[in-house]
Amino acid sequence: MRPATDAAGGPLLRRRALLLVPLLGAGIIGIAFFLMLQRMGEGRFDPHGIPSPLIGKPMPDFDLPAQAPGSGFSAADVRAAGHPVLINFFASWCIPCAEEAPELMKLSQAGVSIWGIAYKDGEAAAQGFLTRYGDPYGRLARDTSGRVAINFGLYGVPETDFIDKQGIVRWRWAGPLTPDIISEQLEPLLRKYR
Repeated sequence: MRPATDAAGGPLLRRRALLLVPLLGAGIIGIAFFLMLQRMGEGRFDPHGIPSPLIGKPMPDFDLPAQAPGSGFSAADVRAAGHPVLINFFASWCIPCAEEAPELMKLSQAGVSIWGIAYKDGEAAAQGFLTRYGDPYGRLARDTSGRVAINFGLYGVPETDFIDKQGIVRWRWAGPLTPDIISEQLEPLLRKYR
């Protein structure tokens, strides 16, 4: 006995199964959206709290040229600092970077070591940004190609990684640092890893 076929001669069952694939995909997306809304309602969803596969691992190896004379740095420099370092990726064309700038200045003035990486930015444009919004960076480098950012798993700018004094990535924040993020997430890390 031959299986039922449609007008084109293909098995009817296979054709019906192919019609179910989009419905199944829509169902999965709907469930994921429902779960996200549920977590938002419970206050447990944070779109900026993107997990990083680097957490608990050594930072990627890199060596970047200076944005300003004498200020480039490498992973070896971060490890040799002898204290935790925030590595902050920023760009002059980034509006959230400008919004974050006052918070970085406050952290720097409080003695937090912040090293900046100008991401895919021109040297003059990055310098103009720092002149306009302030320069909180103890060291400053350029990642013109974006390769170091890729190795760090950068989603976009601004983005900040907390590196402990052994060179281990302990935290990452994708998006601008705000007073709430600093007090709730960053300050406990600063106390723990000093």
